[in-house]
Amino acid sequence: MEQKAKFQVGDILPLSLTIVVAGIGMAYGLNVLGDVQSDMTANSAEYNATGDAITAVAKFPTKLGLIVTVVVAAILIGILVRYLLVR
Repeated sequence: MEQKAKFQVGDILPLSLTIVVAGIGMAYGLNVLGDVQSDMTANSAEYNATGDAITAVAKFPTKLGLIVTVVVAAILIGILVRYLLVR
């Protein structure tokens, strides 16, 4: 039985909105973490834990460009497979 790719150009919009919402959520999350950290005593365990959380969360937004590139490439390849090779 032949499988057909089910990607469409319309798949890009929901994925892009998801990425935008994720970016906004991470920005606000980092803002909250910074505010929480500023309320802690410097060099306490809580302050250091909050700093570690900020460092960890801040790594993900730096990868958003790569994530977007991979997602768009996967959709485009799926569309090409659907319309060029599966016929």
